[in-house]
Amino acid sequence: MASERIPTPPSSSRQSSSLSSSPMSTRMQSLQVDSVQRWMEDLRHMTEVECMCVLQAKPIGVEEDSHQGELIVTSAVGASDHVARNNLQTLLRRALVVSTELGKMFQRLEKGRWQRVHSTAVRANCHVRSLVHEYSAARSTPPEMQKYDKSLLEKCMELTNITERCLHTDDEFFLKSMREAIHEILTDVSDSFSNMIDMALANEIQVLIRQIESSDSIHTIGSAISNLLSLTQDGPQLCSIIAKEGAVVALFKICRQDRFRDLYAHALRTVASICCVEEGINQLDKVDGILCLADILTDESSVEAAKAEAAAVVAQITSPHHTSTQHLASFLESMHDIVTALIKLCESASCGEVFLLASAALANITFFDSMACEILLQLNAIHILLQACKDRQRVDTPYSKDQVVTVLANLSVLEPCASEVLQEQGIERLLLLLGEKPSSPSPSEGAACERVQQKAAVTLARLSRDPDVAQTAIQLKAVPRLIELCRSPTERNNSDSVLVACLAALRRLAAGCSDSIEAADHQQLIKPRLVDSFLLCSNMEESFV
Repeated sequence: MASERIPTPPSSSRQSSSLSSSPMSTRMQSLQVDSVQRWMEDLRHMTEVECMCVLQAKPIGVEEDSHQGELIVTSAVGASDHVARNNLQTLLRRALVVSTELGKMFQRLEKGRWQRVHSTAVRANCHVRSLVHEYSAARSTPPEMQKYDKSLLEKCMELTNITERCLHTDDEFFLKSMREAIHEILTDVSDSFSNMIDMALANEIQVLIRQIESSDSIHTIGSAISNLLSLTQDGPQLCSIIAKEGAVVALFKICRQDRFRDLYAHALRTVASICCVEEGINQLDKVDGILCLADILTDESSVEAAKAEAAAVVAQITSPHHTSTQHLASFLESMHDIVTALIKLCESASCGEVFLLASAALANITFFDSMACEILLQLNAIHILLQACKDRQRVDTPYSKDQVVTVLANLSVLEPCASEVLQEQGIERLLLLLGEKPSSPSPSEGAACERVQQKAAVTLARLSRDPDVAQTAIQLKAVPRLIELCRSPTERNNSDSVLVACLAALRRLAAGCSDSIEAADHQQLIKPRLVDSFLLCSNMEESFV
């Protein structure tokens, strides 16, 4: 599924991708903050070098009325009333400031702007020193991290001193040698700072995990889970740290205790986000997480939200984009139960997001095991999915249609599928899907529409091996529509993959209605090799006459 993390609708972060384009990712939540307010917050970190030089050797303390363990961020000029901030957010923001300064320094070093190189080095040194002292005052740092801190501060001071020497000479040979030395030290500082931040984040994550494991308070556990979920928004590297610290194990412990049923959905959403990386999936496999998912999905007493989030985890771990497939061996043992529960969830879904997650999981499952397709046929999946397409409450976006048509495309390789599609008037639905158009300029929605058109054409081509399907498609004017898609780039959203699929479907149907195809269409779209027809159509200028 979606890469970038989990596919998300425009109103939800789940719809931005699909199983065929990127791995599921974890539901990004943008901060809705007024731009002026954001600027004022960031400004507090961007203090003048002259001010920071006065403070560079002095730790910034914790105010007495703040919560214990929270980092305090102040400036030399003045502090906001809201000085107490979440450890993790503050750590990430301060790390971004330092990283930005180091990046500027690399650029200015290449251009030989020595005055700016030195001022940036002083500023970076001040920020690093402030962050280290501040964090040490707020948390008891592990010995290993303390060694990193000391080494990092020494390197930052060395960087400041060596850049200052370059201000007092015009000797090109000396400056050239200094540039190489500074570049080496700067690279060392960047690596050390990155390692220090990773250790600090791991330390904070351990605090959250201990809260999840040791607390009996739903509120405390829920708050810790929310913080973990928020952290997963900052990219795969942070998800890897979270997984390595044992978050997946702790979250599944919650999902195995009836007294925490109200937290199942929240915990599983976080697991789905963490499992965008291999470490998360490996941890899930080690704690038999798939069995837990199957239990939640098949438990009649589980609420829909928990089942939907369990489906999201299934969609994530079965994404075709994962390079490791070791975890799928244990998945096969529970596949029948999971597939049965997912198709039931598609049938009973109360909203579009629930249907999207369940159908995305099914779509991914049909990619890696043909037995899943046979199970779905036995469970009347074609009827359920095609009926859902008529219900705008469940299938309301191209992302959901993408999942449905993916399942149909994978089922269409089975011989019994053709008769069921005919019985459910599925050819009419496929022709409607061939006309899918984006309702907004969103690139992700446009890509989803292309996938819908491509897979609808692929499904039509596969099903048309059956003479009855081919005849029905011809009667429903599928051939003129396929010709239009081949000849008009805008009709196929300018997609080459849609063009190839439509050419293949057109050639499959042409044998049954050669008399009704115009000579020019036959000469250009049917008779040549497929690659020649593709090149002709892909270079074709659309006529507006």
